[in-house]
This record gives sequence, structure tokens and C-alpha cells, in this order.
Amino acid sequence: MSVAARPAGVLRQQGSRTAPATLLILTLAVLAVASAASVAVGARPVAPGTVWDALTAFDPSNGDHAVVLSRVPRTVLGLVTGAALGLAGAAMQGVARNPLADPGILGVNAGAAFAVVLGIYVFGITSLSGYVWFALAGAAGAAAIVYLVAGAGREGATPVKLALAGAALSAGLMSLLTAVLVSSQQTLDTFRFWQVGSVSGRDWNTIAAVLPFLAAGALITVFAGRALNGLGLGDDVARGLGQRVGLSRGITALGVVLLCGGATAAAGPIAFIGLVIPHVVRSFTGPDYRLILPFSMLLAPALLVTADVIGRVLLPPGEIPVGVTTAVIGAPVFIWLVRRRKLAEL
Repeated sequence: MSVAARPAGVLRQQGSRTAPATLLILTLAVLAVASAASVAVGARPVAPGTVWDALTAFDPSNGDHAVVLSRVPRTVLGLVTGAALGLAGAAMQGVARNPLADPGILGVNAGAAFAVVLGIYVFGITSLSGYVWFALAGAAGAAAIVYLVAGAGREGATPVKLALAGAALSAGLMSLLTAVLVSSQQTLDTFRFWQVGSVSGRDWNTIAAVLPFLAAGALITVFAGRALNGLGLGDDVARGLGQRVGLSRGITALGVVLLCGGATAAAGPIAFIGLVIPHVVRSFTGPDYRLILPFSMLLAPALLVTADVIGRVLLPPGEIPVGVTTAVIGAPVFIWLVRRRKLAEL
């Protein structure tokens, strides 16, 4: 059968199969460019050829090679942290059926930050290996409280109630956090370097400490696309299709907690990545979470690493932490989203 004689539906199916592959190649290309810039650009720029030589034939006596090698852990941490935040943000928007949902808005980041402050103030924790456990516990506790509060009442945990409960809990936890910091200068000195959100100054030990949690969270969440598609139809329709709504939400929420807790422990609270990236991805994938989740996991680290590179070159020889840069980039997008109509649910 010639191409002209084939049914239009077949051609549409073929186009739908090839489009994701093309988008995947483009996304990977953007990620590769951002990663290359991360190891080459900074207070001391390095030529692309020298970067390649440093990675393939490292010379300890070459200063440029040493600079490149020192940037590799920072780049890798930016990649894994960005992937975790993008994937968690997309999954959380699907669970809450709220396009404004992200780990920061629903209280997960605030819970992790408050738990880290308690770890510093009460137990004297100063290492990442200690932060990660407190961050995970705080993220899980905040998620549970938000869901329990929003689930009270006849309608259950509606998207609007989840957003309101998350905002209220975040405000309360941040007030308590501020009270602790005001009462302890030592805790403030330790916490403020972590609070701003940064991937600088971390080494391979940092990555090794959080990687198991991020990997487990990614495995749970990236395969939740079918369940999130069902939840997007509404709880009643999902139950009618045989889906166990509570179990689907619980498993996906577990993955989100692992991702947010690990990423926050490693790099501090980094805002807007989990909010902005899923909307960018939906603009070219549509509403199918089987595509939104993996593309968010690939595009988010490209944005975070690019923001980190921008922060290095704006104020040389100093640098702006990536948490500040992502906020500057993400705030206008967030304002645009708030002004759009029908943002209550997806």
C-alpha cells in the first residue's frame, strides 16, 4: 500500500510514535550542551578541547585539567538533583491534580528544611549523612499532614484543599524555623549556607549519600504515568476503571518524598524547578504522564545546570547560588501561571 493510500489514522499513529523519539533526541542534546557548559564555564573558563583532554587523559600537572575535574561532581549533583525535582514536581501535580503543585507549595520542602534545622539545633548535626535522614523524615511528615488535613471532610483531598493545606503548613513550619534560628546563632550559621540552595562545595560523598534515595524514588515515580493518567480523570472515574486510588496516590507520594528529601538534603531548598518544568513539558507532550514524567526528569536538570552556569558568570569572581538563580527565572513563569484561568485542577 502506498503512503497516499494509507488510512489517515495509521499516519497519525506513525507520527505519534516518531514525535516522542525526536523530542527525546532534542532534550538529550539540550542536556548534553548544559552539562558541557557546566564543566567548561566559570570564573576560569576552559576550552572545549581541554575539557575533553581532562576527562579522557587527565594530567595532574595541568591546572585547567584540575579545574575541569573539580567541576565534575558539581555538575553530576546538579543533574541528579534537577532530575529528582523535575520528576517529583510532575508527579505531585498529577497526584494533586493541581498545576500549581510542587514540593515547595505543598509543604514538602518546608518540612524537610524544618527537620534539618531541628537536627542542627537539637542533635548538632553538621554533615550531609545526618541531613538526609532528617530531610526525608521532615518531607514525609509534611506530606502526611497535608494529605490528612486536606482529606478531612466529605469531599476528601481535593486539589484546592491540598494547595491550601500545603500553603498553611509551609507558613507554620517556616515560622517555627525562624524562631529556632533567631534563638541560636550557631544553628543560623550552619543552616544559612544550606538554606540558600546550591550545588557548589559538594563532593562525591554528597552524591553517594543521596543517590540510593533518589534512585529508589525515581524508580517508583517514573513508572507511575498510567496511574496518574487515571487519577487525572477524577477519583470516581478512576475507581470505575478498577484503579485503587488511595494506593496509587500513596505509592506515588512515597516516590515524591524520597526524591524531594534526597534532593533537598544534598542541595538545599531549590524552588520553581518542580513547578515550571512540567508545564514546559506539557506544551510539547500533551497531558499523558507516561511522557510528562520522563521528559521532566530529563529537562529539569538541564535548567538547573544552566541556572548554575549563569550564576557563576554574572558576578565574577564570586557566584550566585543556583537556588537564587532558579527563583529569578521561575518567578515570572509562576506569576504567569497564577494569572491563567482554570488553574484549580488538571
